[in-house]
Amino acid sequence: MLKLLIILPCLTLMFQPLNAKVEEPNYNFSFETLADFYPEKKLEDIEKKYGKPETMSERNEIITMKFYVANIRYKFPVLVQAQNGKILDFFARLPNYFLHDVFFQSLINKIGKQNSYKKVGEEAVYIWDKDSLKHVYSAACTITCFPIFYTVYPLSNPVGFLPLIETMKNAVPKI
Repeated sequence: MLKLLIILPCLTLMFQPLNAKVEEPNYNFSFETLADFYPEKKLEDIEKKYGKPETMSERNEIITMKFYVANIRYKFPVLVQAQNGKILDFFARLPNYFLHDVFFQSLINKIGKQNSYKKVGEEAVYIWDKDSLKHVYSAACTITCFPIFYTVYPLSNPVGFLPLIETMKNAVPKI
């Protein structure tokens, strides 16, 4: 009888619902945050929201700048190229504690299924051609899967413009 008196309260505690709040590692990040940096957006609007950027380079009237997207739980750099006050392209280095599944599903919900996909080892690159823009997203997996970067640039590039992802690719020495 004594055992029953001890076991019953323990069993009731075990089957009660837990009221703990569980947030995914992407916290309250919204994919719409990166939409602020899409090509053709006004640079002055971004500066109002994210502050004065760090200028990284200037070439042929094209300025490369670094903004930071920050919140209570995350902060990551977004590189932007602009000309005459308009955004040409952006490259976001995403935090590796974001979940790939959540970010990738947000992309699919926003722009649909990717046009092409390539996987090498434990890394993958997804490419969309949508509404005259090229979206490139990269992710990798170790124990969990996480995003690496996301970039958007126009399919038809103005004269003298090289997207940030191409600039970075050209800067890596060939082995």
